[in-house]
Amino acid sequence: MSVNRAPKSGFAAEAQRKINSKYSEELAQECLEWIKTITGEPINASGDMDNFFEVLKDGVLLCKLANCLQPGVIKKINESKMAFKCMENISAFLECAKNLGVPTQETFQSVDLWERQNLNSVVICLQSLGRKAHHFGKPSIGPKEADKNVRHFTEEQLRAGQNVISLQYGSNKGANQSGINFGNTRHM
Repeated sequence: MSVNRAPKSGFAAEAQRKINSKYSEELAQECLEWIKTITGEPINASGDMDNFFEVLKDGVLLCKLANCLQPGVIKKINESKMAFKCMENISAFLECAKNLGVPTQETFQSVDLWERQNLNSVVICLQSLGRKAHHFGKPSIGPKEADKNVRHFTEEQLRAGQNVISLQYGSNKGANQSGINFGNTRHM
């Protein structure tokens, strides 16, 4: 039972249409299928906006997902359908997602899901969390994350690099004390 508000109009409606246009049913479906695999919950994994919202809006499934990735990380899951209890669930999941390595810029605000303001940001957060699942021994989704590529140089290699004059330093050909001067001078 989300907040019943008057439909948006004017700029607000246009902004909402723009946000909704970024939503990808394919990615949303991939997220729901991944959640279904991890949690074992019998959910409808259809990626259409209405289903995605209905499955996740109370935050219960998100909390179960977090506990499957890291057992016991969310102590209390509110089964109540009261708004503030659902928002608590969503906030607990978001806190857990950040602790599991999801960057802040890839998370969402509780109202993005609860008030259905930006379901695309929810998909982005779940995709980001899905890429990290292999760290917890679970199947992951999306592209594989890059590994660190640490390089070690000897002192000799580092010293040799200091003697190289790079082409990035440019050239002083055509320059004099009054500045760079290519070609003919300007006649006035």
